[in-house]
Amino acid sequence: MNIIIAGDGEVGFYLAEALVDSKHNITIVDPHEELLKLVESHADLLTIVGQSNSVAILKQANVAKADLVISVLHSEEINILTAILAKKLGAKYTIARVNTMQNLALENVKIYNELGIDELLSPEDIAGHEVIKLLQQPAATEIFELSDGKLQVILIKISKEASVVGSSLNDIASKYKNLDFRAVAIHRGDDTFIPDGNTVFEPNDFVYVITKPEGMNELMKLGGKQDVEINNIMLVGGGRVGKVIAKSLETELNIKLIEQSRDRSMNLIDLLDDTLIINGDARDIKLLEDEGIEGIDAFIAVTNSSETNIITCLHAKKFGVKKTIALVENLDYIEISQNIGIDTIINKKLSAASYIIKQSMGDEVASLKCLSGINSDVVEFIAKKDTPVTKKPIRNLKMPEGSLIGGIIRGDDSYIAVGNFQIEENDKVVVFALPGRANKIEKMFHKPTLGFL
Repeated sequence: MNIIIAGDGEVGFYLAEALVDSKHNITIVDPHEELLKLVESHADLLTIVGQSNSVAILKQANVAKADLVISVLHSEEINILTAILAKKLGAKYTIARVNTMQNLALENVKIYNELGIDELLSPEDIAGHEVIKLLQQPAATEIFELSDGKLQVILIKISKEASVVGSSLNDIASKYKNLDFRAVAIHRGDDTFIPDGNTVFEPNDFVYVITKPEGMNELMKLGGKQDVEINNIMLVGGGRVGKVIAKSLETELNIKLIEQSRDRSMNLIDLLDDTLIINGDARDIKLLEDEGIEGIDAFIAVTNSSETNIITCLHAKKFGVKKTIALVENLDYIEISQNIGIDTIINKKLSAASYIIKQSMGDEVASLKCLSGINSDVVEFIAKKDTPVTKKPIRNLKMPEGSLIGGIIRGDDSYIAVGNFQIEENDKVVVFALPGRANKIEKMFHKPTLGFL
């Protein structure tokens, strides 16, 4: 697939690197020459210095032969114009990043579709809704629903008191005969690996588990997690992410929103009906104490500063807050943040990448999630007729190293993958893949290919 990415920073570069790994032909357009030189040194792609809303630049990028054009600059006006021009110049499919709520209103989306923009994407909206899902299952560190919740991928951190500590997967399978969940990956120290039957759980392991809804309670119990009731929320940052969270939850939960900008605070008062708006600096510990931090169940920091979000969440932990969530934009900070005690990290780049990478794959891909806990993906494939995965039971499929089938969705039913399970046409198959494996796995869901049976 020929893909053009228009960007002006890390989101575009992250997407470019992820898509290059999928063997696409990537052209990245960016106005910053020095940044493009840096990208060229790390990835095999074509770079063009310039503004993507220029017809001449788009023609230089050979837009007429582009299968996909993605515009993810910080300026939504440039993104919108880039996508419209790209479609007029021959691009098959266009995606534009937007930042304001008005642009995502249904009547506006329809107008943009008519102008040639196929998809409008808001990383802030996606991140906000991820937070909302996490508050519905607060014991999880990360959560991703598949097929409307028929299966879920959960990240949990194994506590020192967890009953599974010192037990292998075989031990657990022997003790619990009808498991409704399965461990698909473990992150331990600096290493991520796919477990086998002899893998023994250790304290502080980060474990990705695929589960059926009915397996959730037992899963959390085995991981040493307790149910956390969320009623009172302190939300730091009144930008787009904060507004999405507060607007969605303010009628259900008690929310205090701290915003440092006075002008933005006044705008929030007009937008939010049942949220208490506090104009102040959340880094001020006395302010947190005065606003009742000790009675808060969940503390969510989503300002534009990763450092502020990390620091304020750590303060909240010291006051005994049960659940902390931080928006961390620097990918290098994610693992550090988890290891120092923050419960959940949200990253807008990964949120956007999940959506866009899925668009770059074939129609056999139903959904894709770039995991924030580790550099890996969960992909939901649709098994087509006479493809390699439908030929033999799971145990006899030659899955690429670093990949694992975790679950299957068949109609209204869901199943945890076991060795004798036979995948059938139209099954949705949930695959966990370490970096660089997705392209090889995708071939198993294409027409029959020698070497995969």
